[in-house]
Amino acid sequence: MIVFDLKCGQEHVFEAWFADSEACESQISGGEVECPMCGDHKVEKAPMAPNIPAGTGKGRGRSTGSAVAKTTNAAAAMAPGAPTPEQMGEAIKTLRKMRDVVEKNFDNVGERFPEEARKIHHGEVEKRNIYGDASKEEAKELREEGIEISQMPWVPRHDS
Repeated sequence: MIVFDLKCGQEHVFEAWFADSEACESQISGGEVECPMCGDHKVEKAPMAPNIPAGTGKGRGRSTGSAVAKTTNAAAAMAPGAPTPEQMGEAIKTLRKMRDVVEKNFDNVGERFPEEARKIHHGEVEKRNIYGDASKEEAKELREEGIEISQMPWVPRHDS
């Protein structure tokens, strides 16, 4: 197994495990890898530091307490005011509930979202709740046209 840092189109960086490098490339190009934070399938490998095991060969001292030091350093490295893992877990649960509400009460128009939003805004079709995909540029254009839209992270239904 090998772990890679991946990055989605929304700039979220996350880790994913694969059988080998070829499996990683295959799954990314096949759209099978999903960002655990927003559900984006546009994923690529992110730069990452090499993972070199410490080893215990001759001439090397064994480190005691290294796991504690790493944990402490990771906690210290968190930005001030950054959410705790527990808070992030609660936020993900809330976003999943929001996703359920949207999927049950809105029509999924997919990539036709900007077009359908304009039709509704101009009274060309019956007013209804819709959701779908729009690029940052399309969302900006809709807002400039006076069309009220909201964006939310589309979190996956399951943990990675």
